[in-house]
Amino acid sequence: MSPEDTSPVLMHAVVSVDGYIADAEDQVGPLFDWYGNGDTPLGDGGGLRVSNASAAYTQPIWDSLGVIVMGRRLFDLTDGWDAKPPAGEHVVVVSHRPRPADWHPEASHYHFAPDIPEAVTRAKELAGDRAVAITAGDIGGQALALGLVDIVAMDVAPVILGTGKRYFGPLQAQHLLEDPHVIVQGERVLHLQYRVRKP
Repeated sequence: MSPEDTSPVLMHAVVSVDGYIADAEDQVGPLFDWYGNGDTPLGDGGGLRVSNASAAYTQPIWDSLGVIVMGRRLFDLTDGWDAKPPAGEHVVVVSHRPRPADWHPEASHYHFAPDIPEAVTRAKELAGDRAVAITAGDIGGQALALGLVDIVAMDVAPVILGTGKRYFGPLQAQHLLEDPHVIVQGERVLHLQYRVRKP
């Protein structure tokens, strides 16, 4: 991310070599193995320990995030991370359904938006000059198609899943990216970032 960017939007996820973020049952299997194979703590001390190279790459990204945009499916699967975002201060959930009535009434930092453009607009307002991360999969792919993604960030794990949930969701149109401007070799993961070529 360049310093002149205001609230840049990153589409980000761990991904298999063949482009999947989870298997058909939403299980990540060995994709997340690198989160526990190192000596350097990552995040708030919640047990994640990665290689020095992965920590030096990942921690500044997490620290730069103000807001995460996620879909309702991921919200339901993770229970909204129990109202504790893994990074950033706010979460915007793209959903036509309202916030669950009995879900963490104290979690005022969780917001719901009916569509992706509104979610990204709200996320940028909340983020100020910090970055916005949009989860990969259907939501991220749709945001890319709408021209709302600035950077594609992939943590490529050396595994082939063969089938499952695709990084770009059902996206089938061609989109050009710039050459990778970040390439970091970790232990059992390759961190890549591509700027999205704008028309």
